[in-house]
Amino acid sequence: MTDVVDDVVVASDGTRLAVRRWGSDPTFLLVHGLASNARLWDGVAADLAAAGRGSIAVDQRGHGRSDKPGVGFDFPTLSEDLHAVVGDDGPLVVVGQSWGGNVVLQLAAHHPDHVRGVVCVDGGFIRLADAFRTREEMRTELAPPRFDGLTASNLEAGMRARLAGWPETAVTGQLGNFEQLADGTVRARLARDDHMTILDHLWDHDPDSLADEIEVPILVVAVRGGHLAKEDRVAAFSAAHRNARLIWMDGDHDIHAQHPAAIAELLVDFEAGL
Repeated sequence: MTDVVDDVVVASDGTRLAVRRWGSDPTFLLVHGLASNARLWDGVAADLAAAGRGSIAVDQRGHGRSDKPGVGFDFPTLSEDLHAVVGDDGPLVVVGQSWGGNVVLQLAAHHPDHVRGVVCVDGGFIRLADAFRTREEMRTELAPPRFDGLTASNLEAGMRARLAGWPETAVTGQLGNFEQLADGTVRARLARDDHMTILDHLWDHDPDSLADEIEVPILVVAVRGGHLAKEDRVAAFSAAHRNARLIWMDGDHDIHAQHPAAIAELLVDFEAGL
């Protein structure tokens, strides 16, 4: 069985980033989406390891077990965080889901020497200004739910009901988005104010101009009817960039957690063709 090691990387501003290393010779960097965490990649990472590919999954700042500095959620700083995580292990194939897809595009554009290829899993193409008429409408529609008074046991029961048929790694990963308080209730690990700040930065983000700068291949794995994305937007983004290829899948926005074996197979095939 491949060794899994939980480690910490210190970003340039001193923020401690929790990372999960699968194997000693990584091929992939796995980056989660907004209000998520590295454990959502456990199923994919295990299948990659079985195929002989190591990986590093990271809790982005403010998320999971990483520090919660309350600052640094702009895309250049997030890119520098990933640059620190890759370190001497690069260049890697960088894989980002949802918001994480936009973040890995930023990394590939700013640190091309650290990147062999880019995979955007139902993300990367996200341009919130296309999905909402105003920033205020976006903030209202995408504000995170409140979990006041929700107990850990009720959270898990509801999670297991909602994710019936999903792998156990998906349930464990989703539960990792919360921490249990002394009274038995839970709260989201990503602070609400930080969540809203990230949405504002995502509203201002221009992934198209970044993709124009990227010389390595880009694989876009999009979910039909997916989160915040009209199919014509996804198709246009993929067609506009000479190095991009688009694959459609059926499933949930968290398709990497729902169908880890299928995503791992796509990643292995993509990497083999680089």
